[in-house]
Amino acid sequence: MARGAFSGFLVGTVLSGLAVGTVSVLSFPPASAPPDAAALDMPAGSEFNQSREDRQAELPTVEEPPAPDAAPKAPPPEPDDLASLEGADTRPAAQPNAVTADKSLAPPATGDSASGVAVESESPVLPSPQSMAPEAPPSEGALSISTEPAQPAPPEIEDNSGVFPGVGTSPAEAPADAAPEPETAAPETAAPEPAAPEPAEPETPAPEPAVPETAQTEQPAPRTIGTGEPSGTIDNLAQGVTTDRLPSLRETPEEPAPDAEQEAGQGADSAQTPETADDTSRPAIERFAVEFANPDNKPIMSIVLIDDGSSPIGPDAVLDFPYPISMAVDASWPGALQRSGAYRAAGFEVLAIADLPDGASATDTEVAMEAFLKAVPEAVAVMEAPGDALQANRDASEQMAAILLETGHGLVMFPDGLDTAQKLAAKAGVPSATVFRDFDSAGQDDAAIRRFLDQAAFRAGQEEVGVIMVGRLRPDTISALLLWGLQDRASRVALAPVSALLTGQ
Repeated sequence: MARGAFSGFLVGTVLSGLAVGTVSVLSFPPASAPPDAAALDMPAGSEFNQSREDRQAELPTVEEPPAPDAAPKAPPPEPDDLASLEGADTRPAAQPNAVTADKSLAPPATGDSASGVAVESESPVLPSPQSMAPEAPPSEGALSISTEPAQPAPPEIEDNSGVFPGVGTSPAEAPADAAPEPETAAPETAAPEPAAPEPAEPETPAPEPAVPETAQTEQPAPRTIGTGEPSGTIDNLAQGVTTDRLPSLRETPEEPAPDAEQEAGQGADSAQTPETADDTSRPAIERFAVEFANPDNKPIMSIVLIDDGSSPIGPDAVLDFPYPISMAVDASWPGALQRSGAYRAAGFEVLAIADLPDGASATDTEVAMEAFLKAVPEAVAVMEAPGDALQANRDASEQMAAILLETGHGLVMFPDGLDTAQKLAAKAGVPSATVFRDFDSAGQDDAAIRRFLDQAAFRAGQEEVGVIMVGRLRPDTISALLLWGLQDRASRVALAPVSALLTGQ
């Protein structure tokens, strides 16, 4: 409003000035009246108005020019003569004699006879070697940070084949190898196992005569071991016996990651506690949630890492993470069941990534969701696949909201326009939220990831429920998250699992 008043004032001033100028140019100047002649009173005795005597005017006289003879004259200059040059030598100088060069030129004398100094000829200078052209530094994208702990070297195992025949050899071959020394084999086996020296006696005799000899011993129990039964190794002779107490040449150092995945792949119920396995009446987002407390009532920020099976690292890279994070496993990946079980066994919350086909109908969504929830049975929520555009498919999003409301799972979606699908799911009663930012989708470096995390921590203080950040399980991302957790900005928010944000804890 003030702008309109000011512009109107300027326009009015300009128009008024133009109008006044135009009128002043076109109008004639006012006619001035001639002054009235006033009669003046002449003082007495004044001769102002008296007549004067007429006489001839005296003209000025013209001065005569001076006579030409009266002008001063300068004396003429004296003429130049050659009287001063009398007696001077006026003969031309003699021509100089030109010295002709000797055509038979000889090189100057060199060597000791000329100057007494030996002069050596210089060897030709070799061309300098070409320096190596500078090479471009390797790209930082090719760097790889190993987050797996180094495995200790396996201990050196002494050759004790003469002590335990079960290692690497069959029981039938052991007596034949020990036959040359029947008397010394028994004391060697009795040294490590003083309580049971009899198992080594079958090594000394042949299999047939060994039966009567062992029958005369005091302990009959070892007799069943040396009867020549085709049992394979020592570690499976009886049930309930602790095995693997001694080193074996057959064993190799086992990696922790395959063990975790194999244990988790034995079944979906293996990672569940008795309370969560039996209490099926509670929603899944409560049964499989990780405990979280926020006594300082700080803004909540959740970090979700996507594991689709293409990463060179596994669950071991995040086992000792300093703050809680959530893992999203691609439910369409064949190894989703084992990988999600490994994360659950390590104490992480798991999300199932639902990658629905384009143009999926309500029936397609129901069938696909049943398969996804079976692949990741302990998921607290379902996350939309990056670039899936699930919110654009109204039928699929409504059917998914109905299924999740029945199963008790949460829903995490990527932002799309007005987030209509997420708002409808929240209105239906499904714990849902949208992702604030995908911070490493374009392969951002360490500095860019930490800058995005700082922005998210600042935004978390402005949002009522907090923010969700999504990344991927790769070495650069893990390194950036560890470094950012040591900064001051990370201490201003409460880093929480995704279930705490969805349920509004």
